[in-house]
Amino acid sequence: MTFQEIFGQYTWEEISQQIYGKEGADVRFALHKKGKRDLHDFMALLSPAAESFLEEMAVLSQKITQRRFGKVIQMYIPLYLSNECQNICTYCGFSLTNPINRLTLTPEQVLSEVDIIKGYGFDHILLVTGESTHVDLSYFQEILDAIRPFFSQISMEVQPLKESEYCQLIAAGLSAVYVYQETYGPLYANYHPKGRKRDFEYRLTTPDRLGQAGIHKIGLGCLLGLDDWRTDSWFTGLHLDYLEKKYWKTKFSISFPRIRPATGCIEPQVILSNRQMVQLICAYRIFNANVELSLSTRETENFRDHVVALGITSMSAGSKTDPGGYSQQEKALEQFTIEDSRSPQKIASILQSSGYEAVWKDWDIAIDMTT
Repeated sequence: MTFQEIFGQYTWEEISQQIYGKEGADVRFALHKKGKRDLHDFMALLSPAAESFLEEMAVLSQKITQRRFGKVIQMYIPLYLSNECQNICTYCGFSLTNPINRLTLTPEQVLSEVDIIKGYGFDHILLVTGESTHVDLSYFQEILDAIRPFFSQISMEVQPLKESEYCQLIAAGLSAVYVYQETYGPLYANYHPKGRKRDFEYRLTTPDRLGQAGIHKIGLGCLLGLDDWRTDSWFTGLHLDYLEKKYWKTKFSISFPRIRPATGCIEPQVILSNRQMVQLICAYRIFNANVELSLSTRETENFRDHVVALGITSMSAGSKTDPGGYSQQEKALEQFTIEDSRSPQKIASILQSSGYEAVWKDWDIAIDMTT
């Protein structure tokens, strides 16, 4: 059964009602359950009823994380290749209708960025672009060829591609792809009035194409603030559950992007408090002990410092969200403003003082590439 077929068995309203109908007894059952939690347990952990159990959730989440991952945090950094985009997305600074300076980096400019990024110590890089005909398969191959010698792990967050295209990029050194559905809810079309991204089903089936291509890792998530975060997160969990069973050789990660201010963008329709974000992180960890949980520089310094121990396994640091942002090349508009602007070395030092080790590379990939 495909995920489209599974997804079609549910309605947004039905799942929302079930989540909001959960009671304290359901939360206690999920917390004290022996063995793997299921999607019904995940509902309880996401529910308003679970807010009263936040301390117990945090203790359990931390215990599960340290047992599975130890006290290490994988570090990564985004490299924005282009802010050109042919989509209209009402929440993104790269949206087509924004009258901004557009820039796509040449391979030479990318290497200037890489030189600075390597100076920070990173061996894991995330390539990011808008969705444009100027950044196509041949462009990605050219960039991968240029930077592959410098990194043990190269990830991408770009437009959805065909399975055959992913196969070619994997052969060129790509190890992970992050593709966020943004929202699984009925408001999806409202946020994407024009462009290929308006095709909900094509985006929904992208992780399947990645799994079939044999990618090492797939990143999932929803943009927190577009719709009810509890319901959107449950559907993300449904997607994760399906993918793990079907593509059992692949690793998976979950990210928690909250809408950030950006030129020409809407305000969040739903506000997720810090306390609710903690609940969400803990709910994912208790639901799934093996999934990687990633927290970006969208979050404040104070929040990142305090939540890292509760379930997070990877963090970005020193991020710039505009093409050329590291080497101060021709200035282009950033995708969104960041909250945590501390240097990678500063964050690594803070992690160390808290008893954690900052890991700058994905050792699984390093091993795989030598066998």
